[in-house]
Amino acid sequence: MIRYSLKCTDGHGFESWFQSAEAYDKLLRVGMVACTECGSTQVEKALMAPRVRPGRTTETAAGDSGEPGQEVSNAKPETASAPLRTPATPQEKAIAAMRKQVEANSDYVGADFAKQARDMYLGDAPARSIHGEAKIEEAKALIEDGVPVLPLPFAVSRKVN
Repeated sequence: MIRYSLKCTDGHGFESWFQSAEAYDKLLRVGMVACTECGSTQVEKALMAPRVRPGRTTETAAGDSGEPGQEVSNAKPETASAPLRTPATPQEKAIAAMRKQVEANSDYVGADFAKQARDMYLGDAPARSIHGEAKIEEAKALIEDGVPVLPLPFAVSRKVN
């Protein structure tokens, strides 16, 4: 996964994650990368600094994360993609709200997403709202075949044992 800082022609800045640089290029070409504020598909990469984490110290190894408001725990999170902190920016809050709405109003189908989306598109299964995971090749095939799918700007929550 790669994170890009992006900006639209109106100057709105935002960030998004992509499977790869090639995935970003393809999604940009087909108009599936849009500004989070105005919806413009006229988007380009913005300058960004690399994210470098400080080295571990004896304090961080003992459980002090070095960041105020952050707690470190060795316990497994309830979900595989549990948020690490409270959303701070308006964009993060909007994405958190979108995530909550998607998870409340659609069925998680896991790795079976591509098959179920195609079956609904072809009329072989009843239409319903779903979200899940697909390999990049499966996602490309769905897009090329005209199946209406969109990448989510967040990782889905999955229950783990």
